Amino acid sequence: MAPTTTKQWNVQGKDGFESLKFNEKAQIPEIGEKDVLVKIHAASLNYRDLVIPKGKYPFPMKDNIVPGSDGAGTVEAVGKHVTRFQPGDKVVTLFNQGHIAGSLDFKSLRTGLGGAIDGTLREYAVFDESGLVASPSNLSLIEASTLSCAALTAWNGLYGLESRALKPGQWVLTQGTGGVSIFALQFAKAAGARVIATTSSAKKAELLKKYGADHVINYKETPAWGEEAAKLTPGGAGVHHVVEVGGPTTMAQSLKAVGIDGVISIIGFIGGFDKAQPTFLDCLNNLCTVRGILVGSRLQLEDMIKAIEANDIHPVVDEKVFGLSELKEAYQYMWDQKHFGKLTIKVAE
Repeated sequence: MAPTTTKQWNVQGKDGFESLKFNEKAQIPEIGEKDVLVKIHAASLNYRDLVIPKGKYPFPMKDNIVPGSDGAGTVEAVGKHVTRFQPGDKVVTLFNQGHIAGSLDFKSLRTGLGGAIDGTLREYAVFDESGLVASPSNLSLIEASTLSCAALTAWNGLYGLESRALKPGQWVLTQGTGGVSIFALQFAKAAGARVIATTSSAKKAELLKKYGADHVINYKETPAWGEEAAKLTPGGAGVHHVVEVGGPTTMAQSLKAVGIDGVISIIGFIGGFDKAQPTFLDCLNNLCTVRGILVGSRLQLEDMIKAIEANDIHPVVDEKVFGLSELKEAYQYMWDQKHFGKLTIKVAE
């Protein structure tokens, strides 16, 4: 017999992490003909999850949402017309459930897990079969739970523009030690690229080098880190790809770092907001492409997972793992930037 209730979190209000409410007996929706019931073993957090209960998320939101976009688990039951999965399969969630291939559109934008659609911070969840992919064969479910948002965003940043897709020998600039940046470092090195990483501490610099960074710049010691990054490239030509996570506060230096025909993929704003930021004309002055991206498609996720298996890439997961009931503590731990790599939640056995 399939379970009828689940432990889950909901976001009720915009009063910070106190808006997170725990429900130990929430009803599990009925399984439709094309639906899959998943027992979620693990989930992981993103900066997006932290700003939703603070009322600072700029994309579509549903009241009383179950948070969390990232999850990995086991298929418990399937609807009678499901063809992609069967009970016992290990699966990973797709961030935008309706974004199957090609460009993101308005309709698929409104299918984001943990925002517009109930997410993964619960023991059991029902998903349309099209919103799941097979978990990588080389990863544990804790590791696989980190892929839905940060990993796919990094992959899209490096490969999303087909005409400018990352090539061996090119140069990539990453910022900090958050999930997207570490995944971008791992994917770039697996592709034979050279990576310049930025950070604020000597300890994190050593970890970045451990995971393959060719050069590390301490942005506190070197405020003009963009110019320094460009100098490290052959002839000072600049980097081919910048994975831009800081937003307005770091964009000026990213423009200093990028080379002619380079690509800056803006994926976040963890540095906060600043009125003193570059203008559109700076894109012309630097002859580069600046693109905003929101994660990626299922086709991209499947391609990324093939690369993860082929290169035996393992996500960098913070040594501290929280239980489902400890979600508020996990949010605060991540908000205080105590994590390195991805922060995970053990949801169920």
